[in-house]
Amino acid sequence: MKKQKLIILGSGFGSFSTLKGVDTHLYDVVVVSPRNHFIFTPLLPSTTVGTIEFRSIIEPIRSAKENITYYHAYCTGIDAEKNSIHCKNALDGNEFDLPFDQLIIGVGAVSNTFGIEGVEQYGLFLKELTDARAIRQRIIENFERASTPNLPFEERKRLLHFVVVGGGPTGVEFAAELHDFLTEDLVDSYPNVIPDVSITLFEAGDALLNTFDAALSEYTIKIFQRQKISVRLQSQVAKVEADDILLRDGSRVPYGMMVWSTGNTQTDFVKSLPFERDRGSRLLTDEYFHLKGFKHIYSLGDCATIEGNLLPATSQVAQQEGYYLAKCLNAVAKNRPVKPFIYHHRGMLAYIGSNRALADLPQVKGRGFSTWIFWRSAYLTKLVSWKNKILVVFDWMKTFIFGRDSSRF
Repeated sequence: MKKQKLIILGSGFGSFSTLKGVDTHLYDVVVVSPRNHFIFTPLLPSTTVGTIEFRSIIEPIRSAKENITYYHAYCTGIDAEKNSIHCKNALDGNEFDLPFDQLIIGVGAVSNTFGIEGVEQYGLFLKELTDARAIRQRIIENFERASTPNLPFEERKRLLHFVVVGGGPTGVEFAAELHDFLTEDLVDSYPNVIPDVSITLFEAGDALLNTFDAALSEYTIKIFQRQKISVRLQSQVAKVEADDILLRDGSRVPYGMMVWSTGNTQTDFVKSLPFERDRGSRLLTDEYFHLKGFKHIYSLGDCATIEGNLLPATSQVAQQEGYYLAKCLNAVAKNRPVKPFIYHHRGMLAYIGSNRALADLPQVKGRGFSTWIFWRSAYLTKLVSWKNKILVVFDWMKTFIFGRDSSRF
């Protein structure tokens, strides 16, 4: 029997989990993504300061599964009637079409700037390894510039003011990792300017980590206060300039680096598709991840939502969806019945600095050093390959023994 051609768009948690689980004896699998690797994003903040190295949390798509085809390209259009997609090579722009029998749209989402002027131009995001590397470079660059003799005091204070906008897990974990980098490593490399360093976290709402238990959120603020990380709640950014952030209350905040982490919005590609979407522009699916009106086109992850069942945009959700969809596709190819998707919430984890972490689990609310050990153990087991597991363990050991590297290259 001729195998059906299955095209998977994207290389995030949803798409990658589907790829790992689908049976290539049943499908001719093709992956199309402008990123030729999978990133274990829960550990991405750790790479911004060198706690973990970049390549330790990625898995190349081409070696992730045998008997697949990968194209380093963007999908720019879908013809649902002709069962084909139009693509553009991510490197040279060459265009081509690919036919499909089954299609999975798992292209993820992008950082939401809410249309605020200057964010795209002056802010740094934390979605990809290139973002993490840019942040790592900027931190060291600012310290080197601040160490210049005869630099005015106000300019040195500005360069060493690190701002995080967004009090969700990514923003909180980055602020925590930056604090550790400053107090454990940079204090020895730049002793003369460390007293002028400041970290400020802006959150538009009235709590950090608002998806966590309220007691854990309050605990995080207390820990940040001890670490001298300034937390400014109910602070909305109105405009971002090259050296200053303007808030809605009219105040102006000088900064040297700003990391923007305020949630997701849909890509222009998803917004352009001729399929039904919700108010947040996510593609609407049924409980089997079929797009409404199409039994051969699926969508999952941050770019989609099950109609009437809004799930959080987390890696845990996307991963469960991917594993389910792979089993579903394998069953369909064998003419076996499938059951609707059911999400099983296994809790949330977050690192808050100084070897402390939070665990908001269905049965337990943990915090502190012992939870940090659990946080590391849990993420280690979730890494996708033994190579990643070994590399991350060695990175943690290397950081503990030798500290983080502060070179700029």
